[in-house]
Amino acid sequence: MTSLFDSATFGKIALKNRLVMAPMSRNRATPHGNATELMAEYYSQRASAGLIITEGIQPSQVGQGYLNSPGLHDPEQVRSWRAVTDAVHAKGGRIVAQLMHAGRIGHPSLYESAHQSVAPSAIAAGGQNYTPDGPQDYPVPRELTLAEITATIEDFVTAARNAVEAGFDGVELHAGNGFLPHQFLAENTNRRTDGYGGSITNRIRFTVEATEAVVAAIGNERTSIRVSPANPYNDIAEGDTEALYAALIPALPELAFLEVCEIVNRPATREIRVLWQGNMIVNPHATPDSFPATAKTAQQVLDEGLADAVSLGALFLANPDLPARIEADGPYNAADESTFYGGDQHGYTDYPVLGR
Repeated sequence: MTSLFDSATFGKIALKNRLVMAPMSRNRATPHGNATELMAEYYSQRASAGLIITEGIQPSQVGQGYLNSPGLHDPEQVRSWRAVTDAVHAKGGRIVAQLMHAGRIGHPSLYESAHQSVAPSAIAAGGQNYTPDGPQDYPVPRELTLAEITATIEDFVTAARNAVEAGFDGVELHAGNGFLPHQFLAENTNRRTDGYGGSITNRIRFTVEATEAVVAAIGNERTSIRVSPANPYNDIAEGDTEALYAALIPALPELAFLEVCEIVNRPATREIRVLWQGNMIVNPHATPDSFPATAKTAQQVLDEGLADAVSLGALFLANPDLPARIEADGPYNAADESTFYGGDQHGYTDYPVLGR
């Protein structure tokens, strides 16, 4: 029986245990998108995880969706992340950069560039973004041209190369949660009539091409992807989830791992496990009452053979020493939701560890 504390190797990434810190936006980068000393402390505190997947990092300026989110698209940002990766590695940890292009999720008031968001089609997302002037509706994005799609894929490639330069052990392309690749996958956000829209074969094309391009640039042993089947977050309606992922998963190249962010859709997770031949991580939420995921839930996923490792979010956020706490059977700190996004060290680097 596989234990949460067994080691593993995913591509070129050696995990000392099967406990993965899930990607979580914390909005504590500089306005320019640089990582900070506080971020280096935050991630290094959690280096006992088998693997850390960072918060979403925009691969380009136009890919930014939120205030004070980090980037990997200019030299200053790359240098700033080196302090983070060095700090994690100094404590024996492994860390990959999640590349997240927000697509239509954003607002011009958030950025110095005041850019208009882009998307597969010019369809605004329902809901609001938190801006310096308070909550504001998402504006209508601009539809990407074919040339811009090619350039956006190249942005992912450049960001992946920058991640390797910054010392990351690999990258994860975020193709879920209603961000740009997910917008290409979903029926309600992709109304294109060219080779990137319409049929399922066309709708998966952007995600597959972006993943293949990153693999070609940095190697499949350092590349991974996250999907979130049937996740309605950010006003997404896939329309045909089972058929969509039955086409997408086999079309992906060999990767270090695939992460499934499970949103009350265990049948989809089981089907992907059958379809995917490589290493798989599950962020487990099988039922509406399974948020946040627990250590018990994590072990059950391994026991069922659904995954090779399990990613946990809120538990890692509130418990920097989570593996030690699981071995000791608790106790666990409770996460302070009021400090999740933005702010200073409070609710970020000041959660106590065992013995303090």
